[in-house]
Amino acid sequence: MRRIWLIRHGEPVAEARGRCYGSLDFGLSETGREQMERVVEYLRSEPISAVYTSPRSRAREGATILAAAVSAAVLEVAEDLREMDFGDFEGLTYDEIAARNPELYRRWMENPTEVVFPNGESFPEMRDRVLMAFDAIERKHAGQTVALVTHGGVNRILLANTLQIPDNCIFRLAQEYAAINLIEFMQGSPVVRLLNFAARR
Repeated sequence: MRRIWLIRHGEPVAEARGRCYGSLDFGLSETGREQMERVVEYLRSEPISAVYTSPRSRAREGATILAAAVSAAVLEVAEDLREMDFGDFEGLTYDEIAARNPELYRRWMENPTEVVFPNGESFPEMRDRVLMAFDAIERKHAGQTVALVTHGGVNRILLANTLQIPDNCIFRLAQEYAAINLIEFMQGSPVVRLLNFAARR
């Protein structure tokens, strides 16, 4: 049986909050590091053979903590597990985006998976690269347990694909900071065993 743990990064530093920061390289806050330590405690007994991470610091920091706690785990950076590139919107607050480009902002809020961000990505582009990366990881680790420390958008894509949820409904899947999700493959079929779980001390 293959088991794939999907973990969202912990809370980022204060400078990121309230901003559009998909491709910006913010690290974890102290709270974010504590959240990831709780994730590690929850998963400590899992036979994790590899930890894959987005290249962004907020994910890599948590993945490094997890890999260090699981002696058999190999840590690998998977470039295609990064968050959405919001292009010209990167680093702006949502109020600033709404003021500068009100029509595009309105369409984004109403249909978030149908917007192409200026000088950034579209949702289909992100979905395709994430699913290709996941497929390669799944094939490489047949019969093993692995962990992916990534982002809310990445996790939603993988969970929605497993559950066959259409693109326009993926934000019905909650993904809090340091959320833990589990996909198991039983006789070749994926099953979501855990969704948006928060580890507690």
